[in-house]
Amino acid sequence: MASVLADRPVASHKAGLNSRLYTAGALLLGVLGLWALYWLAARPVYVQVDGMEETIYTHRATVRDLLLDLGIQPAERDRVAPGLESAVERDMTLTVERARPVRILADGRDSQVSSWGLTPRQLLTDAGMVLDTYDEVLLNGSAWGADQPLPAVTVQQSAPTYDRGFAWESVRTEPLQVRIYRSVPVVVHEDDLTYTIDTTAQTVGEALRRSGVILYLGDRVQPSLGSAVNANLNVYIQRSVPVSLQVDGRLVKTRTRAETVGDALSDLGIVVSGQDRVDPPLEAELYDNMKIGVTRVSEDVTVEEEIAPFETVFVADPNLPIDTQEVLAPGAEGITRTRYRERYENGEVVDTTLEDRWLAQEPADRRIAYGQGIEPKTETMPDGTVITYWRKIKMLATSYTAASAGGNRTRTGDVVRQGVVAVDPRLVPLRSQVYVPGYGTGDALDTGGGIISRRIDLAYEDANYVSWRRWVDVYLLWPPPAYGDITWVVPNYPPVPQ
Repeated sequence: MASVLADRPVASHKAGLNSRLYTAGALLLGVLGLWALYWLAARPVYVQVDGMEETIYTHRATVRDLLLDLGIQPAERDRVAPGLESAVERDMTLTVERARPVRILADGRDSQVSSWGLTPRQLLTDAGMVLDTYDEVLLNGSAWGADQPLPAVTVQQSAPTYDRGFAWESVRTEPLQVRIYRSVPVVVHEDDLTYTIDTTAQTVGEALRRSGVILYLGDRVQPSLGSAVNANLNVYIQRSVPVSLQVDGRLVKTRTRAETVGDALSDLGIVVSGQDRVDPPLEAELYDNMKIGVTRVSEDVTVEEEIAPFETVFVADPNLPIDTQEVLAPGAEGITRTRYRERYENGEVVDTTLEDRWLAQEPADRRIAYGQGIEPKTETMPDGTVITYWRKIKMLATSYTAASAGGNRTRTGDVVRQGVVAVDPRLVPLRSQVYVPGYGTGDALDTGGGIISRRIDLAYEDANYVSWRRWVDVYLLWPPPAYGDITWVVPNYPPVPQ
């Protein structure tokens, strides 16, 4: 009984649980049925966005509402077909082409637009901006022509995520950055010519370079080339003149802003002085490619000397011993001087003028006194022989025989024998006697073709021949010859060794 009573609450609980499960199942089936009905009522639409297509099921009545559901808000220039107010139909194709995003930096503003333009000019037209002829365009930092076709669209694609459920949401088009540098007018005054250039350059020098204005060494530009450019800036160019200068052996080609030849030389640091000649003259006005020549002119005075040698005069002096000399007057050369004036042009002599000629010094003879005093002298020779002589002369002694002389007769007709010597009769009179140390007394009876001045040849018989060739003192024995037969000054031949 107790068992039966205990099972009743359990059975009742199971019955309640089954009832709830049934109710929940019925509700779920109802929901699924409603969802199925809703699904069956949705219309399929093929949506293409920038070439990426997906099939969408929708209950929306218009294209605008459908795009709102898809999170697509068409920009002003996006292309939607059919139009936004068109009714959504089953199996229709909806095409959305989004215009290219563009970021424009110009005139101090940073603006975002979208455009179908194919060139920078068309992009700016869509943005309501005007591009002047000399304005500079930079596309993503690179210089670009105003009418140059734009580069291909750059896209970035990532893998679909939870918040990017549609294929086109994984594709992002990178905005194209367009930067505009506006040109400003610059007025250029070039000598007598004035013209205007439009430029986007930041400095005067760059503005002139871009406009093809060539500057030369020596040109003067105000303001300076590094000065900033602003609208209606006045730039003054004072042109230099090309000239060529021939000076000091070199050719200089340069440019100058000088007005005259003299000013140009001064600017170049060329000093003209004295008789220097300049062609064209210093006051001449410069013109393009003028050739200027500077001729250096100088003068110099030179003096030439003509030397006339003096004569040597020997004067007899009976008070001087023979073979001694005394200089009475040293003598002086005659000097004649001639003065010339020479003219130089660029270092070369072009003219020589004789100015004067004069005798600067009269020539004077050299006077030498020679001795004529003769007296007997006595001397004992090494062999003990005592001789008396009147003159001693250093002579070169040689020896000969009748055979070597080619005959046995002397110049005086005597027989060649020992004791005969050959001499120069102008120095040693024939038939006089001499004494030669080592040979003895000799009779001057012979001469010879090679026996000249200080030469003496000593005769020997063939049997007792002795070869000689040395310098010796030759004594001329007393008595002396007559004064008229004496050679008072002995020539130094052969030269006496020192």
